[in-house]
Parts: sequence; structure tokens; C-alpha cells
Amino acid sequence: MLTVESVHVSIGTVQVLRSLRLAVPAQSMVGLIGRNGAGKTTLLRTVMGHLTPSQGRITFEGQDLASVPRHARAAMGIGYMPEDRGLVPELSVEENILVPLWATGARNQRERLEFIYGVLPELAQMRERRALLLSGGQQKLVALARALGVGTRLLLLDEPFEGVAPALSMRLGEVIAGLRGGSLSVLIAQSDLNHSRKLVDGEVVIERGANVVAEAAA
Repeated sequence: MLTVESVHVSIGTVQVLRSLRLAVPAQSMVGLIGRNGAGKTTLLRTVMGHLTPSQGRITFEGQDLASVPRHARAAMGIGYMPEDRGLVPELSVEENILVPLWATGARNQRERLEFIYGVLPELAQMRERRALLLSGGQQKLVALARALGVGTRLLLLDEPFEGVAPALSMRLGEVIAGLRGGSLSVLIAQSDLNHSRKLVDGEVVIERGANVVAEAAA
């Protein structure tokens, strides 16, 4: 599904990713684990085309993403939930969910909304509420819903549980767990696996932009 091969990425003069390797098989959930500043967000932004590798290759379903414009990646079925949520404060919950569908010109907008409200019925009840009136946890739910709107093949979730009250954190975990067994693949970037150890099929540990290789047992 998603393959990252020896990717190097720099931001300005700082090299953030160093020969990073990662694979997310079809219909699986993988945890990308690393401390703050390890390079997790940089990798997700690179997959989405916001940053460009200086070396290495990223492929999605066999296609080299270097040839895919940034604006076209959501249309490929890749949904991205950034750590800072990235909602438009003055837009309603439903309008925020629809933004990437509008941008990609999707014709199945009503169908995707029905799917999202089936997964997250609490959002249907607040669909007309402006994003600026939501709590931080509620905004996380909307950000996840927005990613699900276009993320029909792959979801990239950046710290989905960070800064969320326990009850909403549990709810997010339930929603993500409910995606298992479907057609989606999911990459979850986290500082630790406390919230998702039971969710993921495998994990990749990153430190200072590079893979951490587990030591062999003696």
C-alpha cells in the first residue's frame, strides 16, 4: 500500500529524515513511534506532498508519489489528520468535513457524509456548529472525519490522542478500532503506543529522523 524507501528530507538547512524506511501493508494499521521532534510529522507531510525528499522514494499502491502533484494525493484516497487539526474556525462542522471533497471535486459527497455520520453519529448532531465553538477533543473528531471523507484507501493520523480528555481519547480509539477489517490502511504517528497498542499490527520506531533497529536477542 504505502512504501517509504530510504527517504531523506531537509527543512531549510536541517536534515530531518535520514534514510527512513517504512511499509504500511494493505488493510493494516501501523504505528510510527517517536519522541517529539523525531520526524513523524515531517514524514506524513512528505507523503502528502508538502515536503519533497532529496533522496529516496515513496510509493502508494505501486505509484511513485514524486510524479503526483500535492493537490492530487487526496484524490488518490489518502486522508490526512494533522496534529493541530487544521480546521477552518468560521466554517461549520459539516463544511470542514466537506472541504477536501470540494477541493478534489468528489461526486460522492453525500455518500461520504452518510458514511462519516454512521461512524461518528455525534458529529451529525453538531453538523451546523462552527468549529471555533468546539472543544479540542471535538475538533479532533472533526479532523478525523475530514480525513475519512477522502481517505478511502489510506489514513495518516498525526498524534490523534494528543491533548484530548480521557473520554474523547477513548472515543477516538473506538472509532479507529472500528476501521479495522475494512479496505483502509492506517498509519498512526504517536509519541508512544499507550493509546493504540491493541490497534496496530506493527510499529516503526523513529529517532532523529532514522529508523531505530531493535537489537537481536543474545
